[in-house]
Amino acid sequence: MTTPEGHAVRQPVSTSPGEPGEVAGHGAQAAEVPGQPAAAGASTSRAGAAAGVLPGAAADLAAAADSTFASTNPVTGAVVGHFPVCSPRRVSAAVAAARDAAPWWAGLGAAARRDHLLRWAAHLARHDRELVELLHAENGKTAADARIELLLTLEHIRWAARHAGRVLRTRRVLPGPFLANYTARVEYRPLGVVGVIGPWNYPLLTPVGSIAYALAAGNPVVFKPSEYTPALGSRLAQSFAAANPDAPAGVLGVVTGFADTGAALCAAGVDKIAFTGSAASGRMVMATCAQSLTPVVIECGGKDPCIVADDADVVAAARAAVWGAMANAGQTCAGVERIYVTAAVAEQFLAEVRRALAAVRPGDGPGASYGPMTMPGQAAVVRRHVSDALARGATALLGGVDAVGETFIAPIVLVDVPEDSPAVQEETFGPVVTVRTVADVDEAVALANGTPYALGATVFSRHRGDEIARRLDAGMVSVNAVLSFAGIPALPFGGSGESGFGRVHGAEGLREFARPRSVATLRLPLPGMTLTTFQRPPGLLAAVSWVAGRRHGRGPSARRGR
Repeated sequence: MTTPEGHAVRQPVSTSPGEPGEVAGHGAQAAEVPGQPAAAGASTSRAGAAAGVLPGAAADLAAAADSTFASTNPVTGAVVGHFPVCSPRRVSAAVAAARDAAPWWAGLGAAARRDHLLRWAAHLARHDRELVELLHAENGKTAADARIELLLTLEHIRWAARHAGRVLRTRRVLPGPFLANYTARVEYRPLGVVGVIGPWNYPLLTPVGSIAYALAAGNPVVFKPSEYTPALGSRLAQSFAAANPDAPAGVLGVVTGFADTGAALCAAGVDKIAFTGSAASGRMVMATCAQSLTPVVIECGGKDPCIVADDADVVAAARAAVWGAMANAGQTCAGVERIYVTAAVAEQFLAEVRRALAAVRPGDGPGASYGPMTMPGQAAVVRRHVSDALARGATALLGGVDAVGETFIAPIVLVDVPEDSPAVQEETFGPVVTVRTVADVDEAVALANGTPYALGATVFSRHRGDEIARRLDAGMVSVNAVLSFAGIPALPFGGSGESGFGRVHGAEGLREFARPRSVATLRLPLPGMTLTTFQRPPGLLAAVSWVAGRRHGRGPSARRGR
């Protein structure tokens, strides 16, 4: 099937009739959960070399799988590779292999795991050209976008590897005066096996934000990549195995397939699921995991605002905001989708936006600013949002409905879109940004907080950036730049509301994949001072109660902390 532009529509489907696929939602990661409708389109061949499931065992599992599917280039439709549609039995086998590898991986200790992860990063860095080419072939990214993604991927692996020992080391805590003869400590132990369900929009960076941190914390990982990027997901596991030939295959395994494969991973007895996708899909993942009380960390996208205040560097704000909106064809969960600019600088800002986008064009060649819509159907979401906004009185500073093709979408800037419209309230996930003029920062903050999402936000202000940032309902805020929080590995990444919960990246991301255990040890028995016995000495409880009254009954003290 081709578009009016002459490009093939990308439709990876199973060779088995009725095999469910992904559907559009949070454009970055549309499903991998039960209950989604099948993708439409032509079937793919059962033949072909499979990649994935477990490094070194891919061919065996592909042969045993019920079917395979093809991953294709989003522009040309050329086949990138064939991959197994892993059945629940095959998913269980991958989880069992990870479970077998868990004692070895956890037993290495933080220092040895660090070395394994750094070798993995080094292997990826040495094969950077191949990875950039594969990102372009399977995902459609420009070389520039691919290189930025690979750079951040390497930085996150390195940070997790080098800091896990410190963040997760055993720490002592004070036992308090009534148990002063005890020592107390908190240990951080691996969870076991972690399942990661990843997206297609950043098929290296986003899953590695969970995979590397889970591995660094001592957990083997079974990774389910998007059906639109199985080659990249499989390459992650293959590169880890190549860099660490001493590691059992189950330390990092991959299972490929469609929604049922993701559902099987949720039900396969893993100890945690890290999921990136739409809020609707996240709820399905949670429902499946709830059956076994499997904990989850969920990242469900956003509708991120950008505030441009009176005292902003307007030129810098315009250039950064349009990059945050248009880079990667707008297929960024924390990208800029809404801009609120104060009236004092609105006219200048709009002129600078137009200037900044004058030479920005999508395409597949080396001169393109950004690439195609990666997932079939997302263009229809963009078209619906733009059409509705224009019908309700918005004006197009740039682009419009005619800018929306099936494969490529030119930059679209919509001015003064009604706040209750889908283009403002729903995730568009394309190269579209709305701009609204506001009276002041107070109005901007109120409108910025006016959606059910709370992932990221951006503020441009020379003097009030931190003050404005504190007022925003967002898990992450970048001041006088865009998306910088994603490039700093020490900062946790995540949101609240419809954007999900839990955190990846940073120390908080490491602790997401560790189980704290409290240990209290009697260091010095004190005869006649034990409360936790039926042989308690007469008068002990009364004496302790008197001390407690003196300690707590006086209220705040001039000497804090007593």
